[in-house]
Amino acid sequence: MENKNVGYIIIGLAIIFTIIVLLFYSTLKDIAGVDSCTLEAPCPLHATLNYQFYFSLAIVGLLFVIGMLIIFTKPKEKIIVRKVKEKRKKLNLDGLDKDEKKIVNLLLKENKAMFQSTLMEKLEIGKVKTTRLLDKLEAKQIIERKRRGMNNIVVLRD
Repeated sequence: MENKNVGYIIIGLAIIFTIIVLLFYSTLKDIAGVDSCTLEAPCPLHATLNYQFYFSLAIVGLLFVIGMLIIFTKPKEKIIVRKVKEKRKKLNLDGLDKDEKKIVNLLLKENKAMFQSTLMEKLEIGKVKTTRLLDKLEAKQIIERKRRGMNNIVVLRD
């Protein structure tokens, strides 16, 4: 919960307590208005009634001030998210044979991804040879195959 909302809740409670204090004060004043004291000296109830009322209002006022302080002095925290750009590794094509290099270059031209069947058609090689070449490249962690329905998508790794 935000600090601002907590401040509003505290102020709301202070207002409710103020209403309760005023209701009790008016009721006690009505009761004290009736000659409940038989002593001729000033009744202790009359003497303490105003002190109790002002003391309770002071407590409610303090609660109200605390609520205002929470609202206005606690700023909303901002969360800053920074994206860290990873440096791309330069693709090392050393140690690849010419067919493997063809596959990598074709994937680079085609936004680093292509269906395996399309790759096979563009290279004009058979299914078995394509699978073996892709297995080698996957073992060297240069590509990754992802299953899509009845076909694979070949993705060049970063």
